[in-house]
Amino acid sequence: MTPPVVILDRPQMAENIGAVARVMANFGLTELRLVSPRDGWPQERAWAMASGADWVLDGVQVFDSVAAAMADLNTLFATTARPRETRQPVRTPREAARALYDDTGSRLKVGLLFGAERAGLETSDIALCQGIVTIPIDPRHQSLNLAQAVAINAYEWRTLILDAPPPNFREAEPPASGALQLGMYEHLERELDAAGFFHPPEKFRSMSQNLRVMLGRSGFTTQEVATFRGVITALSKGRGRVLERLAKAQKTDG
Repeated sequence: MTPPVVILDRPQMAENIGAVARVMANFGLTELRLVSPRDGWPQERAWAMASGADWVLDGVQVFDSVAAAMADLNTLFATTARPRETRQPVRTPREAARALYDDTGSRLKVGLLFGAERAGLETSDIALCQGIVTIPIDPRHQSLNLAQAVAINAYEWRTLILDAPPPNFREAEPPASGALQLGMYEHLERELDAAGFFHPPEKFRSMSQNLRVMLGRSGFTTQEVATFRGVITALSKGRGRVLERLAKAQKTDG
């Protein structure tokens, strides 16, 4: 089984990155990706904190955005303390591990997204994910450090690897990659913007996020993405032909 990719969004301290690598190695997770680490990369203090989990840190990939970091993933869950402003499936780490395990058994590439230590995840980045993972901690003290959050999710994954029935067999086509889904979202948004859908302009961000969440819940396959983009193109061309006919009619009347 290929374990989930771990993505850290805007991590701040090298020691925290090293601690994450350590718990990943404890539970058999190997692929770590960083999005815009505050102090750059590599950082020697991370290796010192990792206590020998060098193979995780040696393979780290760095990206400029969450969208780029998740481009090749089929399923990505965002870990956050609350659902924020999106209407997405919310799972415990145990439920999320089961879902990721089943997808991995179908040869899909999966991942877990963790936010910055102070600010957490942006709603726009959560909207790119297929669900939310929330750790059921005591409301009297809801503070978890980054490595603890990764460890809890990694542990739930490990228990499935050691003692679990075979993954569900997926007969249908797998979901499209994150890059294909993002291209579809941006294509739709460009055409909707040209049609005047995003009005007033200051509502663009919230309306865009709502659209992405709705479409993301559908789990589009690669073929479905192509079909949907074809629909968008056909509608935009059809609008152009209507405008062309109206312009000709106005010239004739003149």
